[in-house]
Amino acid sequence: MRAICDAHGILLIFDEVITGFGRLGSPFAAQHFGVTPDLMTTAKGITNGVLPMGAVFASRAVHDTLMIGPEAAIEFFHGYTYSGHPVACAAGLATLEIYQREGLFSRAATLDADWEAAAHALRDAPHVVDVRNIGLMAAVELAPRAGAAGARGYEVLVKGLQAGALFRATADTIALSPPLIVSPDQIGRLFMTLRKVLDNID
Repeated sequence: MRAICDAHGILLIFDEVITGFGRLGSPFAAQHFGVTPDLMTTAKGITNGVLPMGAVFASRAVHDTLMIGPEAAIEFFHGYTYSGHPVACAAGLATLEIYQREGLFSRAATLDADWEAAAHALRDAPHVVDVRNIGLMAAVELAPRAGAAGARGYEVLVKGLQAGALFRATADTIALSPPLIVSPDQIGRLFMTLRKVLDNID
């Protein structure tokens, strides 16, 4: 993709809202795959999800192109009412310090095998049609109910909460992305709970 974009003058943009900040065992998916995008969007992990904050990283070429304009124009004009909010920035700085102090950007790589094995152990669970994973992310795709797409996924979400686990449902796909401090034991319990839920729904 990088070569194709370069050949045709197209910007390569990575959405790293979920994959960024250590989710794949590297600081960002761009580094995990060894690709440098022109723009990279980030959020969530920048403040550990505690306060709303996002950031866009731009390559030097994109930055310099946007800096060209009339003498009186605002340089690199962007931003909204709450841009650079001091409380969100303080949360972001504190989060980055914790990531560094506790080595969390590389922690996902040490849990990758446990996570993958636990996720793929669900392949034979009721209603499961596909399981995919990378780093500390997984998707468990369920067969939709006839005439009721998304209903089975929503039921997993509700019954998961009743069982003490939060499973994010995107239609009939259960998306999983645990905290970077998750332990192997907690990974096992998470997927065991998901299996029990799947065993008890139509």
